[in-house]
Amino acid sequence: MTKLLLLGATGLVGQQVLAQALADPSVAQVVAPTRRALPPHPKLLNPIVDFKALPQADWWTADAVVCCLGTTLKQAGSPAAFRAVDHDHVLAAARLARAAGTPTFALNSSLGAAAASSNLYLRTKGETEDDLAALGFASLTLVRPSLLDGGPRPDSRPGEALGLWFARLARPLIPARYRAVRTEAVARALLQAARLAKPGRSCVENAEILEA
Repeated sequence: MTKLLLLGATGLVGQQVLAQALADPSVAQVVAPTRRALPPHPKLLNPIVDFKALPQADWWTADAVVCCLGTTLKQAGSPAAFRAVDHDHVLAAARLARAAGTPTFALNSSLGAAAASSNLYLRTKGETEDDLAALGFASLTLVRPSLLDGGPRPDSRPGEALGLWFARLARPLIPARYRAVRTEAVARALLQAARLAKPGRSCVENAEILEA
């Protein structure tokens, strides 16, 4: 994997993917389209884009895509706005990458993602997974972490902070499938999926992320 296209490089997991990819000597270039500029790096191409109107560009052609785009209902402000980021923006970028010939896609999804879920977050994640599969990537890997443990967020999430505190306290009693997972480990799993490019659709569940 010499050229990686990274979506969502400013997020909690995306920042870790970016740092690991830039430090990896086997990755020659990271293309990370963002809404605001990233710190410069010799290996980084950082197009400034509007995800509501993504441009046609030659940088959509890569060896693999790692996608960490996502928000919360609180941040988005409405279910429609939340879906626009977690589903529509992901699919719009994926279509451009697929049309440009990029064969591999790794998505940071969620534990419990399912299109039939009654939960808005999990349903949206599940629908995004299914719609990505329909695009025909040679390799599609869905990485499904549980609660993310990665230090303070730039935005306030008191409910998540409380859940993370409890998850750390009760970690020995919680099954591996549900344990909080470090963002560095999720990033490693995403990059590994991009490198391996396992044919077809596959999932990396939370317990596998913890073991990696």
